[in-house]
Amino acid sequence: MLITDFDFHLPDELIAQTPLEKRENSRMLAVNLSAKSFDDKHFYNFPNFLRAGDVLVLNNTKVFPARLFGETETGAKIEVFLVREIEKDVWETLARPAKRLKIGKKIIFSTDLTADVLEKSEEGRVFVQFTSNGDFDEILDRIGKTPLPPYIKRENEDFNADRDRYQTVFARERGAIAAPTAGLHFTPQVIEKIKNNGVNVAEITLHVGYGTFEPVRVTNLSEHTVLPEHYEISETAAEILNGAKAENRRIIAVGTTTTRALESAFGETGKFAAGKSLAELTITPEYQFRAISGILTNFHLPQSSLLVLVSTFGGAELIMKAYEHAVRSGYRFYSYGDCMFIF
Repeated sequence: MLITDFDFHLPDELIAQTPLEKRENSRMLAVNLSAKSFDDKHFYNFPNFLRAGDVLVLNNTKVFPARLFGETETGAKIEVFLVREIEKDVWETLARPAKRLKIGKKIIFSTDLTADVLEKSEEGRVFVQFTSNGDFDEILDRIGKTPLPPYIKRENEDFNADRDRYQTVFARERGAIAAPTAGLHFTPQVIEKIKNNGVNVAEITLHVGYGTFEPVRVTNLSEHTVLPEHYEISETAAEILNGAKAENRRIIAVGTTTTRALESAFGETGKFAAGKSLAELTITPEYQFRAISGILTNFHLPQSSLLVLVSTFGGAELIMKAYEHAVRSGYRFYSYGDCMFIF
């Protein structure tokens, strides 16, 4: 299939710029695969769609303040977005304006943090080595900004209000440069209600990286590859998941990141493997899902790998019709937007 098969028109006003006051009040489009139908609901209805014995899988990764603002020694303003740590203090980054950064250039972020440009790639990545006067993570927490997607605009680059809200209530393991946004709708009360209904809740960790939102740069999807991302499944989570599979109980993934980790971990043996690994799987329309029975997900960018993933699970024709309905019905899109439950 072609990436253009996953295009749709989205008015700018439907791109959510701020979160709702109450997380659970998001709208939820419930997509029933058996009936090939969809219904307008709210996220607070989500527990009613789960059955006793289901396993709901959350991604407990925690977003760190990966966006830095600094200047060169000549006073030129520079923004640096941390992508991944290559080795201690050496990071792959996205920087703008990158043309101002020559190899050997120094960027000053504060009296406690500077970086030297080591290398620039043809793809526009900038590799830097940080020098810090103190603990690097503590300095980032103090001067770094929430790494919101570029389609969310903030006046005067004020991200303070987003520091808590662009984080799930179950975030624990630091390492993501973007939130697993399907998890943003949950509250402690919703999770407690789900557990009280006899649903098992398991947590895994996949640190959301640049691969999750990197644009698809090919026309034919068979040529597309999503960058690997690190994930970890504990022995406890693997036991819960394998028990569900053995008893033919449903496994519901919260988010595309959780989906990718679970499908990657469900090996040829037909069991989930515990431990740390790389999610190297690229899900395109030829893929056959083996691990999960349902996905809770936000609404994604046109022609994105995430839209391809959910369309592969739900069927491209049905999911694209659901997206058309969501646009007509004024659903809020993307990270701070509404959600879809495909089951």
